[in-house]
Amino acid sequence: MTSSDNFEGWLGLDKDSVKGQMKWGKFQPKKWTENEVDIEISHCGICGSDLHTLSSGWGPTPYPCVVGHEIVGKAVRVGSNVKHVKVGDRVGVGAQALSCLQSSCAACSNDLENYCGSDDKCNTYGSSYPNDEGMSYGGYADHNRTNGHFVFKIPDGLASADAAPMLCGGITVYSPLKNNGCGPGKTVGIVGVGGLGHFGILFARALGADKVVGISRKRSKEKEVLDLGADQYIATDDDQDWIAKNTRTLDLIISTVSSENMPITGYLQLLKVYGTLIQVGAPDNGSLPAINAFTLFTSGVKIGGSGVGSPKEISEMLELAAEKKIKPWVQQRPLSEANDAIVDLKNGKARFRYVLVNEKHVR
Repeated sequence: MTSSDNFEGWLGLDKDSVKGQMKWGKFQPKKWTENEVDIEISHCGICGSDLHTLSSGWGPTPYPCVVGHEIVGKAVRVGSNVKHVKVGDRVGVGAQALSCLQSSCAACSNDLENYCGSDDKCNTYGSSYPNDEGMSYGGYADHNRTNGHFVFKIPDGLASADAAPMLCGGITVYSPLKNNGCGPGKTVGIVGVGGLGHFGILFARALGADKVVGISRKRSKEKEVLDLGADQYIATDDDQDWIAKNTRTLDLIISTVSSENMPITGYLQLLKVYGTLIQVGAPDNGSLPAINAFTLFTSGVKIGGSGVGSPKEISEMLELAAEKKIKPWVQQRPLSEANDAIVDLKNGKARFRYVLVNEKHVR
C-alpha cells in the first residue's frame, strides 16, 4: 500500500524545466477515494505533450507539475468500487484521468469519455480535480493515483516498455484510423514519421490497410519508414513534384505534424475524391496553416481532428497489439535520466519513443 503523502517524482517548477531542469521531490497526489487505483510505476513513456506542458506551450501550466501520461506498473492499492483491477495486476494509464461519467452526458454514455465536455474532465497531469480533491500528477514518478475507470489491465503478450507509449502515442493514431475506415481496400498516408507517426504505420498495417504510405520532409528517413512496414515513402522537401506524382492516391491521411508551416494544402491534394485528413498533431498555439477552400471543393475532401481515445478504444488497441505482436521502436532510459531524455527528445534524437524505466520497481 502507498501512503497518501509519500509520492515522489520529477517536478517541473517553471518553463525552464523543459531544458532539463526538473527537480526530484515530493508531491501530494489527489485525495484518495474508493474509486482510485494507486500504481507502483515501472515504466513511463515520454510524449511530446510532456514538453509542451513543461514549457507552458499549450497555455499556463500549474507548476509544480509531474508530467508523463504513458504509465505502466503494478496496482498496489485498489478502491472498493473498482472491480476490473486487483492488487498485483499489471496496469496502465493514458492521457485521461477523469470525465463526468454521467449517464446524461452524450459522450460518456456512448463510450466517448475522451470527448466529455464537463468541467469534471481531467488530464493525467496538470489538471485540478473537482470537489477540491487536488491536482493530477503524472508518471515521471514512483507512484501514480488515477480513477479506476481510466486504468487498464495490460495483456500478457505485451512487454511493459512496449505497452507504455501505446497509452497515448499509440491510441492517438489508432483511434482516428479505426474511426475513419482504415482497413482492407484502403490506402492510408501517415504524415510525420516520429513518435506518433511510427505508431500510425504499425497500426494502419495491423488494421489491414492495403497500402501504407509514410510522408515526411527528408529522404533520409526512407529506410526506417519502410522497415516499419510502409509500402511507399514521400519526402516533401526532397522529392520534386511530390504532389503531382501522388495526386488522388490516398483514402485517408493521419497528420501527426505539429507545425504551422506544414504543406497542408499539398497533403489534401493527395486525397482521393471524398478522402479524409485527420489532424492529431497540435502546435503550441494551436494554429494550423491556411487552407485553400478550392482544394476542398474540387475533390470533396474533408479535414477533421481527433483527441486521444476512449477507455474502450484503449483496451481494444492493447488487445490488437498483443494479438498482432506489434513492436514499437522504443529506447529505454533510466528514470534517473529523465532530464537528459526530455532534452534529447526536444532535439529530435528519439527513434522513435523514449520510455523511462524505474529500475527499483522492475523485478
